[in-house]
Amino acid sequence: MSRLLQSAEGDAVNLSRRSFLIATAAAGALFGFAPAASALSVLGPSRPSASLDPAEPLFAPTVWFGVDRDGVVSVNVPKAEMGQHIGTAVARILADELEADWDKVQVIGVDTDPKWGFMVTGASTSVWALFPVFSRAGAAGRITLVEEGAKLLGLPVSACVARSGAVHGGGRFVSYGEIVRRGDLSRRFTSDQLKALPIKLVAQRSLIGKATRALDVPAKTNGTAVYGIDVEIPGMVYARPKLPPTRYGSIVVSVDDSAARSVKGYRQSLALEDPSGTVPGWVMVFADTYWAAVRATEFVKVTWRHGETASVSEQDLFAHAASLVADPHQGALLDTGGEAFDSRYVAAKSTLEATYTTTGVLHFQLEPVNAVAFQKDGIYEVHTGNQAQNFILPIIAKALQVPVERVVMRTYLIGGGFGRRLNGDYAVPAALAAKAISRPVKMVLTREDDTLLDSLRSPTLQRLRVGFDGAGRVSAMEHVAAAGWPSLAMFLPNMKKGTNGATYDPFSISGADHWYDVGALRVRAVNNDLAQKSFRPGWIRAVSAGWTNWALESFIDEIAHVRGVDPVELRLTMLNGTGANAGTAPNSVGGAKRQANVVRRVAQRAGWGRELPPDTGLGIASSFGQEREMPTWCACIAQVKVDRVTGSITVQKLWVEIDAGTIVDPDGALAQVQGGTLWGLSMALHEGTEFANGNVKDLNLNAYTPLRMLDVPDMEIRFVESNEVPVGLGEPPTTVVAPAVGNAIFAATGIRMRHLPICAGAVKEALNQASAKSAGA
Repeated sequence: MSRLLQSAEGDAVNLSRRSFLIATAAAGALFGFAPAASALSVLGPSRPSASLDPAEPLFAPTVWFGVDRDGVVSVNVPKAEMGQHIGTAVARILADELEADWDKVQVIGVDTDPKWGFMVTGASTSVWALFPVFSRAGAAGRITLVEEGAKLLGLPVSACVARSGAVHGGGRFVSYGEIVRRGDLSRRFTSDQLKALPIKLVAQRSLIGKATRALDVPAKTNGTAVYGIDVEIPGMVYARPKLPPTRYGSIVVSVDDSAARSVKGYRQSLALEDPSGTVPGWVMVFADTYWAAVRATEFVKVTWRHGETASVSEQDLFAHAASLVADPHQGALLDTGGEAFDSRYVAAKSTLEATYTTTGVLHFQLEPVNAVAFQKDGIYEVHTGNQAQNFILPIIAKALQVPVERVVMRTYLIGGGFGRRLNGDYAVPAALAAKAISRPVKMVLTREDDTLLDSLRSPTLQRLRVGFDGAGRVSAMEHVAAAGWPSLAMFLPNMKKGTNGATYDPFSISGADHWYDVGALRVRAVNNDLAQKSFRPGWIRAVSAGWTNWALESFIDEIAHVRGVDPVELRLTMLNGTGANAGTAPNSVGGAKRQANVVRRVAQRAGWGRELPPDTGLGIASSFGQEREMPTWCACIAQVKVDRVTGSITVQKLWVEIDAGTIVDPDGALAQVQGGTLWGLSMALHEGTEFANGNVKDLNLNAYTPLRMLDVPDMEIRFVESNEVPVGLGEPPTTVVAPAVGNAIFAATGIRMRHLPICAGAVKEALNQASAKSAGA
């Protein structure tokens, strides 16, 4: 049950998973509850199947899979596995077209290599992006196997069909394994030929959308799955960083390790020189064991000349954002048809304006960031879990001052990603440390270190305003959002150019380019440069749509209240699917009408308009997820009860309706929506950390308090049956929960909350103010 690689010295690398869990799994086999022997899921990089001998014939018509002489299908998955079962989903796509025997399918997590294309796992794009590629790869394999199987059966191809890992015809069959052993499988397909291949009709699918066994669960539950934190290499040393007082700009003046020398196993402390500017001011503390490194770091004394942001506070960030938003010359304008906004807004019979804010949100993934790095034969290897290998490889190369071709990332399972590992900054210090001492280094951050280093979701400030025409309809809308931009910090190729020539990060504004008919829609993305200098803005589940939709959907309810219109009816009227909101093939067929459909369906299921007990309300919010180019239509209704004495909020139930096109993996899809919904609720009511003295205020879970099990409401989640293109599910439902809860609070009490998270103290204060105002009137 061990995972063996070669270390820098050529010795065996032992990646054995936790011995207790393995022993438990072995005992389980004696009592009959071990996983089925046919479960061939492979979850470590390049870990071979027991049946696979590289010297024997292998059928691999494309780079995406191979079939061995026993008929075992190995699917190469270039996406990070972090609990979302992406391997099972992607393998299911290919295996369905290939007509593979699901009990003989295994998943291979691949290392960095140009042949896999651009490697990134995020924005809920994996299934959407890989569906056409893996479908046609499977079709290519099926076509070739049927052709060769027909020859072995002595039948014309037209008389043969593939089914469950074999070619059948004339009352006989030949297995894929036998075809691989005996057939001529030299045929290969060009990219153009693959694109032209037809794929199955929906009615012909045998795995897609069907209930079946997940390939990756057994290894994760019996302890054999290999995560980055499990990597051990003979001869390696451990390292923990002594972090500077600011994320950027701090310079090491002196290092005093005299007190650390009393710690058994302590080796040395070094200030890292980082040409990439990723980890400026870091001092790395080395020891023979992890705990020695942790302990010694506490004794090492470092003097820094700190950066310019050492005194930045939350109030500073919001004040700066407000000044930027108020300046019409700041930021980039999106191409949303907002050219007529000014004239229509000036001509409006009435207007409405509101400002919304969100505080910073941390990842707190279960597995703290970590990396093992070493150099061998001129190649630097970095062993870690990572979501965006192609983001970080050039940065590691720059830090090491070597060509990018001399850096390889060995990818492992991730114990929680959520966007944190789209930022691979933690790999840089590990690589620099290995270079500095010329031996393998394993760096594991403590929870507090991980939090200080976290690329948090930026605090944001947004201003929305609308103008109404003479009939009370919205004739013009403007949405301005100021935030720190993750792409600007970590991957400049993501940046786009606005219609006014200014550049912007689409991951700072997506969701504001919505599908509602509002006449002229002007969207402006503004970079909060103070936030950009103070921390490393990052991607977190749903990214900007988590804040833009909070503001948009709350504001839509404000519009409904001002106009005296039911919030559901207003949305249905504005989601008319006309003009640019009609949608286009293949990804957004149906356009806004599909968003209207999920609104209508969820309202019916929740009993919208029914009478409720005092201080209890229903709130609705809708969204297209994140990207107009790949919309996932979502709607949520929240039922909440507000305690007027304490201000505490109880979310009693959430109804969620999702139209994600074709659902490839039903179990995985449901798990994704459940997780996304609950994180949306967590960010609505619980999660948030202030910025104080140049850093985040909360460093561990004693102060930062996500949603607890006790607070989980009833959830009723349903998917619209659809044969359209499969789109993303990991993040879209996150975007609708907070505004649904905020709108429900308004329905229950008449108070409007405009800041996330919505804490009990703020609700109580708003209730008191409303009561005092009412008494004064």
